[in-house]
Amino acid sequence: MKFAIIAAGEGSRLAQEGVKLPKPLVTLNGEPLIQRLVRIFNSCGAEEIVIIVNTLHPQTEQFVRQMMEQRGADEAPIRLCVRSTPSSMHSFFELSEHLEGSSFCLTTIDTVFREAEFAQYIDDFRYSDVDGMMAITDYIDDEKPLFVATDSSFNITGFLDASSSCPYISGGIYCLRPVALNTLRRCMAEGQSRMRNFQRGLIEDGLRLKARLFSKILDVDHADDILKAEQFLSECD
Repeated sequence: MKFAIIAAGEGSRLAQEGVKLPKPLVTLNGEPLIQRLVRIFNSCGAEEIVIIVNTLHPQTEQFVRQMMEQRGADEAPIRLCVRSTPSSMHSFFELSEHLEGSSFCLTTIDTVFREAEFAQYIDDFRYSDVDGMMAITDYIDDEKPLFVATDSSFNITGFLDASSSCPYISGGIYCLRPVALNTLRRCMAEGQSRMRNFQRGLIEDGLRLKARLFSKILDVDHADDILKAEQFLSECD
């Protein structure tokens, strides 16, 4: 199983709030976000880790290349794509050629979660027969959350921009089979540019999607999110 990280955003909100490091290099309790994800993916048995970073912050590329050079013998190889893209879905598309033929887990750089929950999520997906398994949470601290509607068995029935009755939102972590890349290509051909529209496209194309509930998933979008994330991870220890 492969793992992929979208780390090509500009991180403009963090920069505007005085955070000098590019988002992938922001540290949580001393560990850069990108290094944390790579470590966790290796602990989950990754066969390869595919990462996209932008051209605006060469220090991020340098950091990833250093990780590639210092990779241990028991760690997954890292494949790096350096490209600036207009959206997360465009970044996903740039990575997609390296994900063909394999099940994979895709996440944005700033997802923060309990490692034990993530490991169980990966195992649940590996041994399932679904086309996709999406991480969800009922912890809502997002400016524009994507609500995930499910039935009583946690089969996903819809992705909603707003909901007064749905308690769950997307956590920005997606486990998918290779068939999902057909939907990605269709969405790109139609001029779609948002990951939430890709997710809706999966349902439109008849893929079987399951939701996996996490107790909490945080995004690091603002400067004060760093402290929130550090406190959350300290509670997880």
